[in-house]
Amino acid sequence: MVKAERRAEAVWEGDLIHGSGKIAKVGSGALGELPLTWASRVERSDGRTSPEELLAAAHAGCYAMAFSHTLAQAGTPAESLDVNATSTFEQVGEGFKVTTMVLDVRGKVPGLDQAAFERVAQQAEQGCPISNALRNNVQIRVNAHLES
Repeated sequence: MVKAERRAEAVWEGDLIHGSGKIAKVGSGALGELPLTWASRVERSDGRTSPEELLAAAHAGCYAMAFSHTLAQAGTPAESLDVNATSTFEQVGEGFKVTTMVLDVRGKVPGLDQAAFERVAQQAEQGCPISNALRNNVQIRVNAHLES
């Protein structure tokens, strides 16, 4: 049975609105420091990231892997998949939350038509671990476009 733990460290100084922070490191060492501010969450990013952007990146990567695996299991491996994830962060009542995640995927898959590509795209979303972590809390939509 596969089990993996991944780690990341964040540091924050000051209050929410005027303070700043950073993703200090990730356990793999794959990312350097990434600056964070409140403004990068709700206004312009100006070269800084946000937890929502990192969540979208994680979801895009996870979904691309899940879709690739689902296609291969169906006997129609992809030549390529390009996934763009968009997370929406908004005020809900007195707090804030990620309300939606849209996965836009374009792919080249020999042997599939558009309808089959869309069907497998939805099936892959159901097996994506990040989708499963978000499910029942964040609305997830998949838009699938087969390229020739």
